Amino acid sequence: MKHLVASTLFAAIAAAAVSVAQAGELWRATGFEQPESALVDADHNRIVVSNIAGNPGDADGNGYLSLLSMDGKVVARHWVDGMDAPKGMAISGGKLYAADITKVRVVDLASGKLVATIEVPGAVFLNDMTQDSAGKVYVSDMLADTIYRIDGDKPELFVKDALLASPNGVFADGGRLIVASWGKGIKPDFSTAEPGGLLSVDLATKKVTPLPGAQEFADLDGVIAIRDTIYATAYMTGTLYSYKPGGAPTALAQFKPGSADIGTDGKRIFVPLMGEGEIVALSLD
Repeated sequence: MKHLVASTLFAAIAAAAVSVAQAGELWRATGFEQPESALVDADHNRIVVSNIAGNPGDADGNGYLSLLSMDGKVVARHWVDGMDAPKGMAISGGKLYAADITKVRVVDLASGKLVATIEVPGAVFLNDMTQDSAGKVYVSDMLADTIYRIDGDKPELFVKDALLASPNGVFADGGRLIVASWGKGIKPDFSTAEPGGLLSVDLATKKVTPLPGAQEFADLDGVIAIRDTIYATAYMTGTLYSYKPGGAPTALAQFKPGSADIGTDGKRIFVPLMGEGEIVALSLD
């Protein structure tokens, strides 16, 4: 009965959010192949899109990166080829880092050349990435309850903790990482025994802290923070949530299942829709 009530409640929230999504939608770019992440490259005034183009866990050589203008026009459909299943990305020191199953690909932003591949020993399923103010890069390993840190080209285990509960989205926010957890007891079909929530990892102490009021509410994928608000996507339902300290997660927009690693320029949120092969831009106003 509890699950039935919860399902009914979330269905009602989702229905109420649809009109919000339509009202806030600015543009939609189409024609991508399982776009998993949309990252703003502010220095070059563009959006980088990762395309899995196949099974997310297969080293099939089909994956690639695309470029979008800030107003949703395709600049380069195949900007960087030669990847397997690229997902989350980060930018540091003039280079773009892309999580690619058990490796991290490194691209020179100016030339668009794939310049390095960083092997991450022990990695199982690398997912999202972020960079801190010191230029260090972090990547989540969703199936190993682990986050790695990369300084230059050297990966190291940053934190491994069952509290991370299948960490997917990561976002560096001052002295902490905000983590979007998929949930506990992940199954082969990616459903979970318990849904995930939002966490904070202190960059200095590596302590993992659940964010109050934002636990066990959805199988979360992407996450960003804009000022005091955290935004996160729930892949399985296609819901975009917002969360403020002291509050509870609120459904802002509803899409079909498959909303993944979101990006932002501080004024808009860019949502990859893997199932539809689209990137949607939403206004925060």
